[in-house]
Amino acid sequence: MAKKTKKSEYTAKDIYVLEGLEPVRKRPAMYIGSTGPEGLHHLLIETVANAIDEAIMGYCTEIKVAILNESRIQVEDNGRGIPVDIHPRTKKSALETVMTTLHAGAKFGGKVYVSTGGLHGVGISAVCALSTYMRVEVCRDGFKYAQEYARGKPKANVKKIGKCRQSGTSVLFEPDPEIFKEIKFELKKTISHLRQQAYLTKGLKIIFVDQTKKPAVFYVFYFEGGLPSYVRHLTRGVNPRHPNIFYGFGERQGTIVESAFRYTDEYECYEESFANNVYTPDGGTHLTGFRTAITKTFNDYARKNEFLKEADENLNGEDIREGLTGVVSIKIKEPQFEGQTKAKLGNSEAKPAVEQVVSETLADFLERNPQDSRAIIEKCILSQKARKAAKAAKETVLKKGILDGLALPGKLADCSSRKPEESELYIVEGESAGGSSRQARDRRFQAILPLRGKILNVERARLDKILTSKEIKSLIIALGTAVAEDFNLDKLRYHRIILMADADSDGNHIRTLLLTLFYRYFKPIIEAGFLYVAQPPLYKIQSGKEIKHAYTEEQKLKILSSFKKTFGASIQRYKGLGEMNSEELWETTMNPENRTLLQVKIEDAKEADKIFDILMGDEVMPRKKFIQTWAKKVKNLDI
Repeated sequence: MAKKTKKSEYTAKDIYVLEGLEPVRKRPAMYIGSTGPEGLHHLLIETVANAIDEAIMGYCTEIKVAILNESRIQVEDNGRGIPVDIHPRTKKSALETVMTTLHAGAKFGGKVYVSTGGLHGVGISAVCALSTYMRVEVCRDGFKYAQEYARGKPKANVKKIGKCRQSGTSVLFEPDPEIFKEIKFELKKTISHLRQQAYLTKGLKIIFVDQTKKPAVFYVFYFEGGLPSYVRHLTRGVNPRHPNIFYGFGERQGTIVESAFRYTDEYECYEESFANNVYTPDGGTHLTGFRTAITKTFNDYARKNEFLKEADENLNGEDIREGLTGVVSIKIKEPQFEGQTKAKLGNSEAKPAVEQVVSETLADFLERNPQDSRAIIEKCILSQKARKAAKAAKETVLKKGILDGLALPGKLADCSSRKPEESELYIVEGESAGGSSRQARDRRFQAILPLRGKILNVERARLDKILTSKEIKSLIIALGTAVAEDFNLDKLRYHRIILMADADSDGNHIRTLLLTLFYRYFKPIIEAGFLYVAQPPLYKIQSGKEIKHAYTEEQKLKILSSFKKTFGASIQRYKGLGEMNSEELWETTMNPENRTLLQVKIEDAKEADKIFDILMGDEVMPRKKFIQTWAKKVKNLDI
């Protein structure tokens, strides 16, 4: 633990008590979002957040996070240490007050913590309440103190257990199995969060160790570059549009604002926003201020330098955000988050503060870096032209639907039901499979849309080109949602959209192309849980008159093992859906009572975005590296 040079009054009187702790165990989801994997990881996030707050204020330089076993986590910091003197109101140790009282913490007073990641007592006391065991050790004023807890209640008073030269806090906790059905911390998710926090806090070292692995897994994160380094990390593997990463820093009315961005040759925009190092996935006022600032500043620069003539219309937000990877991070006193899980920032004062700082620093960046400025503005103008062309093409698609009296594509075999919640759309590969599936389906609620060949790779095309594809236009009209800014999930005609392709390499490619299309242009359908992938069987195994189907290699071996006890078996490897008659297709792949569907989910949007860039983008080398890395783990590859 490092020796501190800064001094600040931080004693028991700085701990403010608002209310009791009991509600947390009764309604845990209100405080941590859920009792599933996300809620479990939220315990770790809240515990680390307290140490991060010390680092933000300049009192902590190192944090260590350790997974001790399958259910125990330890977080140590070299901050000032939680006070242990007697609290004037509760008449208990300040440590016990903080750990066992909801809404008790130094952050309510506004003197000790000027900007923090939340309400000190809400997060850590919720962790304590939802842990079957917790032990906190505090080093301060030359002594070490400790206290243990069980489900939010202290097991004994705070004890002085020795001397120490450093200062800091160590929190060990074990989530309660009565609350969490499965206690398993995902290595990838944990590492991603810690790396992100290190980028957001320049000069902070975060050490992670997973002792459940043999040998133990170690990671150390330390970044002097801060947000520009983070943007460089987010854009690794893609072509940058300009060499210099924009970085702006400033303070307005007590709010510290940092922002950074870079443009790439991609078509998508990726933005992350943070308030006091808390990730706000739903954005908020700080992100709104960032967007407003860059839109106005780029338009002003383009007018001033005659990239836009007097008769030209302004670039809009969509034009400017195409290909942008940006991060905005603010430090603000008393952040107002929507919900305890802090998904969105609501402070009204954050918008003008961010807008002013970003506008001023970006204007300076554009003047000092004319080559970067030209590259960015030219990309934005190109995006504007593409948007106008896409709008014209999109209107043609929608107009076609209207002129046809909302007529559906001729090759669509629609279902009789008009209730989206019970209707299914099977998107199938080829006319032969379309014919089999039409015969196999239940016409009451199952619709069939056959695709001719492989659709356009939308990862390499803008919307105007995409809408020239007959297959994609047919799909858009069949879905009923429109596309781009006119997309309306409420108009979706089917609440189960099922991708059904052959179980071979061509079928896998078609599925990947369709998944790319839905991810890029119909993401709300995925987020609503309406997209599925059908699982046709790989094998037909017959012994005498008995026929069974295997969907995996393991199932095949199990079936063969059972048949060998009788008369042996013959095996047919299905290469395509067309090899099955309608009865087989219904029983194995389309009958809701028997079929297996894989629901498509997005757990990590940025990681999903990167995988699509690698597999479906223009760059060959990242795809080659990906194939070389995973080649040995491929199964069922048809050559």
